[in-house]
Amino acid sequence: MFLVVINGSPKKEGNVSYLLNLVRKEAEEQGAEVEMIHAHSVMNGQNDPFCAACANPCPGTCYKGTELEEAYRKLERAHAVVLGSPVYFGTVSGQLKAFWDKTRRLRTEKKLINKVGAAVTSGAARFGGQETALRALHDMLMVQGITVVADGHPEYDAGHHGACAQQPSSEDETAQKRARIVAARILEVARATSGLRDS
Repeated sequence: MFLVVINGSPKKEGNVSYLLNLVRKEAEEQGAEVEMIHAHSVMNGQNDPFCAACANPCPGTCYKGTELEEAYRKLERAHAVVLGSPVYFGTVSGQLKAFWDKTRRLRTEKKLINKVGAAVTSGAARFGGQETALRALHDMLMVQGITVVADGHPEYDAGHHGACAQQPSSEDETAQKRARIVAARILEVARATSGLRDS
């Protein structure tokens, strides 16, 4: 199994990356290959980070030969993807949204259909918009044809929407546990659905 985790935070070592690293560690312990992409870093190399829907279908011209193109190739190879974002005004970060908006070519070519996806998020307050941010992340995954899972697993419980942390994530034991369950669940479903994917 090849799992890609995408850090949508502008901070490489912040609360979201803490959760994603827990997902990564659990997945690697279960034998998966995992790679983290930092959306902020790959978008920095773009002349224009925002998708202008300049052509339909999207030819991917604006990011050809950049780190963003390399990131999308990793998504094409992945069996599963976990999106992570801090809560910004009840939804996802601008960095992650810009990264995902430019996946139009992947959608046209149906490159992500039947992959498995999940999400994690972190907010400044206990009720700081984490679930609305998770819903936005789930919507982003679904519009690519990705099968969305949360943090339910037979060895634990039915779960909720994914891993939601109150900052600092390093002190939120519930979120840490849920992040590890997200990893177990996404790998379980990715293995069970392997016959639906080319990769």
